[in-house]
Amino acid sequence: MSTTTVETPGADTVQGPATAPARRVRRGETGPTARLVSHGLLIVASLIALFPVAWLVYLSLGPDKDDYLHPGGIWHKMTFDNYAFVLRHTKFFDWLQTTLIVTLGTTAIGVIISATTGYAVSRMRFPGYKKFMWVLLVTQMFPVAVLMVPMYQILSDLQLIDSYLGLVLVYCSTVVPYCAWLMKGYFDTIPFEIDEAGRVDGLTPFGTFARLILPLAKPGLAVAAFYSFLTAFGEVAFASTFMLSDTKYTFAVGLQTFVSEHDAQRNLMAATAVLIAIPVSAFFYFVQKNLVTGLTAGGTKG
Repeated sequence: MSTTTVETPGADTVQGPATAPARRVRRGETGPTARLVSHGLLIVASLIALFPVAWLVYLSLGPDKDDYLHPGGIWHKMTFDNYAFVLRHTKFFDWLQTTLIVTLGTTAIGVIISATTGYAVSRMRFPGYKKFMWVLLVTQMFPVAVLMVPMYQILSDLQLIDSYLGLVLVYCSTVVPYCAWLMKGYFDTIPFEIDEAGRVDGLTPFGTFARLILPLAKPGLAVAAFYSFLTAFGEVAFASTFMLSDTKYTFAVGLQTFVSEHDAQRNLMAATAVLIAIPVSAFFYFVQKNLVTGLTAGGTKG
């Protein structure tokens, strides 16, 4: 054992055991028990979140629509016949075409309009500015049932019933107000000095917006794009009302064709749902970096 020597004036040398310095606990540092509990809770939460996805894939591989009643027996007769049936004997690719046209059109138009509107409201103080912002917010409070009749009348007068453009315009009317409000808040976090620097360099207001502001607003644009995409992708009420041809159904409406008055083809629905999840997963993969940044910035603003 190591010893230390302590010398005091006028006294004999005293030797004693050395003591290790106390370990300083950092602020916010948790002990092993707390970490174990938190990790355990995260694992349980992850399993709960993944269970519906696993069950969906599980049902899609069963040959019988009632296999969910006997889950233990499906392991011996798994098959991809449900996927083959959906791809060959349904209008899946027509639904895919409609869904891509409508969702991508809504996303593109919605992001462009909401970005320009949000920037204008963020940088300009015009008469009625606050009332305009309230109007954007109030439009989100009307339920779909209230909007259905007037929108149908407008599309009918414009001869846009059962058309891609008509459904895109309807979706844009629902996503643009929220996304404009969202983008306005994000543009508020960008310093006004950047706009002044653009004017000093001779850029027009639109040039400043396109060349200086938009590159800095990519996270906010990603959030607006993701919201627009998901809104158009998963909406049912408008799509089932305004798209009359079964070849122009979106995925959300096409899923309903597997449900009859007295029965439901659950295995085919599950297989279709798994196939439907692929475009959403691909879109999220490409925007996830900016999406997380945008959500974080929005959550910490102010």
